[in-house]
Amino acid sequence: MIAKLQNPIFAAAFSLLLSVGIGVALCAKMIGPLLQQAAAAHAPKEPTELKKKGWDFWTIEIENLSNELKEERARLRKQSDQQDQRAARLAAEEKELAKVRDDIDALRKEIADKVIEISADEQKNIRTLSQTYATLTPRAAVAIFKEMDDTTAVKILSLMKSDVVGAIFEQMSMTLGSDGTPLARRAALLSEKLRLMKATKPPTAS
Repeated sequence: MIAKLQNPIFAAAFSLLLSVGIGVALCAKMIGPLLQQAAAAHAPKEPTELKKKGWDFWTIEIENLSNELKEERARLRKQSDQQDQRAARLAAEEKELAKVRDDIDALRKEIADKVIEISADEQKNIRTLSQTYATLTPRAAVAIFKEMDDTTAVKILSLMKSDVVGAIFEQMSMTLGSDGTPLARRAALLSEKLRLMKATKPPTAS
């Protein structure tokens, strides 16, 4: 045995085998953990991990179905938002339309207040008063009109001749009102209402 160890060929072969053995041992030690990690990565998923997704199994079909459900939920959410925006817009438009209606009604009322018309029932009496006041002096007529509301005064003045009305307005501009100011402002107001007054048809002969 000692002679074999002293043999150069045997010693070289023994050294080679020893080196190979040590190399194999080191490689096995280093590759072992890598093989374990690879095996763990390809190992089937545990049931508890799959149950986190709500299933005991998970396939590509189920994955596609899940994606479709997500897309459908997103589409419905978007559609709901659009409907809410449309409802808000319609509510705003309805509110604006109501405001326009109110403005039109207010304008109609304002026009109706400005436009004076003598009804058929009062036409005879208004004409009689107009003829009576036309015979008065401008001072006396102004004294009466001073205590009269604008609507009645305009109806009476509308049936008078223009020269008579002019004389009354002239006297009114020189007459003081109850507040101590001239009635010129009221004369201008009555003149404007006379301009806007609806024309009255002359009475038909019986």
